[in-house]
Amino acid sequence: MNKLNLLVAAFLSLLVFHQSIAQENPVSGQVLDKIVAKVDNNILLESDVQQTFLEAIAQTQQGMTPPTRCEIFETLIINKLMVAKAEIDSVTVTDPEVMLETENRFNMVLQQFGGNEDMILQMYGKTADQLKAEMEEMIREQMVVTRMRGKITEGLAVSPAEVKNFYESIPTDSLPFFSAEVTVGQIVRKPEVNAQTKENIYNQLKQFKADIEAGKADFAELARQYSEDPGSAANGGDLGFSARGQMVPEYEGAALGLRQGEISDPVESQFGFHMIQLLEIKNNTYNTRHILIIPKANEDDILKTERYLDSLKNEIQAGTIEFAKAAKEYSDDRNTSDNGGFFTDPGTSSNRLTLRTLEDPVLYFTLDSMEVGSISKPMRFEDPREGTKVRILFYQAKYPAHRANLNDDYEKMKAATLRRKEDEILSTWFVTAKEDVFIDIDPSYDRCNALQEK
Repeated sequence: MNKLNLLVAAFLSLLVFHQSIAQENPVSGQVLDKIVAKVDNNILLESDVQQTFLEAIAQTQQGMTPPTRCEIFETLIINKLMVAKAEIDSVTVTDPEVMLETENRFNMVLQQFGGNEDMILQMYGKTADQLKAEMEEMIREQMVVTRMRGKITEGLAVSPAEVKNFYESIPTDSLPFFSAEVTVGQIVRKPEVNAQTKENIYNQLKQFKADIEAGKADFAELARQYSEDPGSAANGGDLGFSARGQMVPEYEGAALGLRQGEISDPVESQFGFHMIQLLEIKNNTYNTRHILIIPKANEDDILKTERYLDSLKNEIQAGTIEFAKAAKEYSDDRNTSDNGGFFTDPGTSSNRLTLRTLEDPVLYFTLDSMEVGSISKPMRFEDPREGTKVRILFYQAKYPAHRANLNDDYEKMKAATLRRKEDEILSTWFVTAKEDVFIDIDPSYDRCNALQEK
């Protein structure tokens, strides 16, 4: 089969809501959407192909050839096949994993609306909960595909010689033209909440426990009213079954130290204070529900953090400590601190990324006002899950738009080489895997020859 453009899965990870799943005929009112493929119990809709095709074109970099509709269709068939095979091979994702990822991605979208859920309702005609429910199944499928793909291509790597050969195989006039890029780092600090605020939350949860045990309150009702865990509050705090090692150590240690039905004293973790009830233990899993209250930093707490980062900025500028070392030692953002504080392109793992890759519009406009080589003053920003944080930015470098070359774009070429190698392995896998499932394709897509070896 031809080259599988499985980068579409990455595009789907930047999910933005579909304004409608089915298109309606303005004259007759009939729904024009239809099923264009079935893979065991998994269906593929025409609207899925259309939406993914448009997203892929929008994401295609300047100078790169956009995927064809047949390539998109083929990719989506492969994804459905992976989901079907995952069921056969017992490759799964848990409900808590899906709920957490859904919440994270919804919060990314919510940020684009300034945190205003009413604007989402106005734009899409659906509540936040309705939209998250629609997102959840799409995200579940994508996570299964990602896990299955990882299993199929486990241990795959490419050598520098393979990268060089791949680059040299591309005709000079076909080399992509890359947009201007930047290298940006950050050091993030989460304000330390003062002791009095924490004590107040601890006492509040202790009172909840006393009221529940005295029969004056119901755990589920309190969770729905007070819990700040968006993934479980609406379900009365119920997290479902979790495998050992899945939850943070503080939570799991407290939960497994309880008898069935028992409620813990307040437990502090990186997410806040939990009051936990153990519902059931089954084999190597356990079912709990909790009430989470997140301590909020006050103005004094935030000002202390700003002064701390301002002092750290002065040390970096004076040469007392390097930015990367400071980020690794002092930044609270694990996504960037392990990389010396620098943002990376998720597709290539390179520190060089286009401004479009910076999903936060605040970052985009901040960099626009900074000089290359400078460090910003401490700036507050809102983390959707953890509230107000403070960061400083290091604008290390800017690279002009250019035709791809091996010296400047090695990481991109390495990623492309790896993708081609993955495609070859997945193509081989597809030949045998398709025999294990039922696949039916609508005649309108026969032209794509998605099931044929090429």
